[in-house]
Amino acid sequence: MITSYSELKTSIAAFLHRNDLTSMIPEFISDGETKIYNDLRIKAMETAYTATIASGVVALPTGFLEWKNLYVNTSPIQKLDRKSAEWIYQYYPNRTSQGTPKFFAQDGSNLIFAPYPNSTFEIKGVYYKRLDSLSDSNTSNWFILNAPEILRYAALCEAAPYCRDLAAVQVWEQKYEASKQRLKNTERREAFSGSVLTMTAG
Repeated sequence: MITSYSELKTSIAAFLHRNDLTSMIPEFISDGETKIYNDLRIKAMETAYTATIASGVVALPTGFLEWKNLYVNTSPIQKLDRKSAEWIYQYYPNRTSQGTPKFFAQDGSNLIFAPYPNSTFEIKGVYYKRLDSLSDSNTSNWFILNAPEILRYAALCEAAPYCRDLAAVQVWEQKYEASKQRLKNTERREAFSGSVLTMTAG
C-alpha cells in the first residue's frame, strides 16, 4: 500500500527488481507526473481563477495546464471564447481601449483579450492545475491519497526505456492505461451521481 512519497519510491524499486536505481527513481516519478498531467484532466486538478486586467493582460496562473472556462465578471457575465493570439492581432489590431472583451488568447505567459479592454475588468473562471510535484519535502498529494497506482505505473513507464527493457515498456504502458481508464470511469460516475435523469416537458 502506498501512502507517501517514500512508499511510492519503495514500491517502484520493488517492481523494477533492481537495487541500483535509487538515485534515478525520483526522476522516473517526476517524468511520470509529467506524463499524467499531459494525459489527464480530472476534478482534483480544477482550481478557481480570479485576476484583474492590467494594461490589457492578465498573467497565467502558477501550474497552469488548461482552461475549463473563463469569463468577464460583469452583470450579466460575459463568457470568453478562446482564439489564437494571431487571430486576435489580425482581427483586433487596435490595441487600445475598445470595450468588454469577448475573446481571449494565450500570448507567452499572459492572456490577451479582444476587444481590447476599456476598463480593469475582473476575469474569473476555472483552470486545470498541475499539483505540486512530489518530493522528500512534499510527500503527499491527491494522487498519493486516491490513485497511487497511476503514479507507480507512470513512473515505471519512464523507467523501462532507461533500463532498456523493451518488453517491460508494453507491460507498464498497459497497466498505466488501465489505471488511467479506471480513474476516468470513477470521475464519470461521480459527475452523474446523486440524481436521477428525468423527462422535462418543453
